[in-house]
Amino acid sequence: MFDLEPTDDLAQPAFRDAASCTEWLSQLQLTNLNLAQGTLRKEIGEFNRCALRGGDRLQTMEALRETVAIVQTDFSRKLVGKKLPLADDEFMLLLALAGLWQSMEAGYLRCLQMAEAGDRQLASQRALLGHRCVHYSGQTLNEFLRAGYEPDNKWWRHFHELYAHLEARGIHQQAVTDPYSRSGQGVSCRTLYATALLMHRARLVLSRGQWHVAERWLEQWGDSALTVEPRCSMSKGDAPPLAVDLAGEHGLFPIQQATAAASMRFLAMVPLSKQIRVKTILLQQGQTPQQAGLGGETSSKECIALLGELHRCWCEARAESLADAPRTEAATVQLCAGLENAYAFIARKPFKPVKDAARAKQDAQKQIETFGRVLDETGQHTLTELGFVPEEWQVEENGLLHARLLRKANAGERLAANQLVSVVSADGAALKLGVIGMVSVTRHHHLYITVHFLPGQPQALVVRGNAEEGSLLLSGSAPALLLPALEKLKIPASLILPRDWFHAERKLEFTLPDHSKQSIVLGFSVTKGSDYERVSFKPA
Repeated sequence: MFDLEPTDDLAQPAFRDAASCTEWLSQLQLTNLNLAQGTLRKEIGEFNRCALRGGDRLQTMEALRETVAIVQTDFSRKLVGKKLPLADDEFMLLLALAGLWQSMEAGYLRCLQMAEAGDRQLASQRALLGHRCVHYSGQTLNEFLRAGYEPDNKWWRHFHELYAHLEARGIHQQAVTDPYSRSGQGVSCRTLYATALLMHRARLVLSRGQWHVAERWLEQWGDSALTVEPRCSMSKGDAPPLAVDLAGEHGLFPIQQATAAASMRFLAMVPLSKQIRVKTILLQQGQTPQQAGLGGETSSKECIALLGELHRCWCEARAESLADAPRTEAATVQLCAGLENAYAFIARKPFKPVKDAARAKQDAQKQIETFGRVLDETGQHTLTELGFVPEEWQVEENGLLHARLLRKANAGERLAANQLVSVVSADGAALKLGVIGMVSVTRHHHLYITVHFLPGQPQALVVRGNAEEGSLLLSGSAPALLLPALEKLKIPASLILPRDWFHAERKLEFTLPDHSKQSIVLGFSVTKGSDYERVSFKPA
């Protein structure tokens, strides 16, 4: 069925049955995550090579599940918020996470092979074994997706081949109880498979917190809303089916791209669409998320917004994303990341820290004596010559409130969610200031991002302020941006400051491009990103 490393009489695992495994796990030190995760990978790999009876192998794999899940959950937090593409050492962490999931799947695959070869102890456990295999294969895919990476072709091939194998043996629809399932109910291989496919399709709209909520909803709705069939039908006005090729290397795609191949399968979206719309109506009528069967992790307002986003993603016709289908003819914009780069582009010169008045006067006097004038240190150079080079990005969407962009080059600056960026029209005439919402690395190693724009046309300015001795606040001078008031929208003016500059009631002075100065008092923090803080202010 699947190529597994052959068993070896020389294998020396730390455990050989459920009892010795449980004892070994009780002594595993979980305080050092790197060591614990590496030890689990090594010992489970060694256990998988060991020749054992089927019953002992299955019971031991079941005994491992809880500890593996705990370690993997904690270990994966090391990648939360990391800039993409990951650095080499960070990518090795991702491969280690995937490696442990693979080791778990390999253990169950060996059990499944034994069951199909006639092992009497495992003959009645084939549905459970199939469930565990799909679960851990899906976890491998999800680990890449949660880290912001599109899985390689080989991961997709294996996932589809596994499901096709289980479907051919007729065990893909049997519900199996999983004590660690978030839905708390029996789930079939088909539901797990469809859930993984749909989560992949929603990867570009979900935050990490929303990911777990949506995944639990799908598993909870199960076979009543999720089907994978070799045929489909369509009616005008209904949610269009989605297709997947069991012999392919991709996730779901629109039905218009389906072929007549025997390996083609279809997910009917009408039942899922009805489920989402019913839940939305119940919430709008005043039911709590718990009463609507949606759990208690999110508020009603957040649930309604998430349900709407999922419906648009899964149940409504839409153009394929640049992340899935790159296009050479797409329009382009320029993008630069960070507050200092935005300041330089708007001011047409890099930020220079303001010297104290005595030092500035002394330097100016020396320049007058030497050159007959005060020198402009940046006026003779373009921003490009000074190293401020915006990157070129392709446009999937570029509206008033948000954008979806794909970087044309494989190499470039690493980016992360909640980072400040400036999006400039191709001709350099218009600039919009925004915050990155989501970052993903495509299978072609391009960066794909969503951007939420901040209101108003930003102005570049320099802020100055002092901090008390021992304070954690930064002092001196720094680049900043002024977002003007939008009277019609009742949005007051605000400042974009570097992190660690804000404190309520702090007094600052800013200098505008016309060299006029204004003293201000900071009010409250509006939003805080990874490299900036947007704050309110009033004249001092």
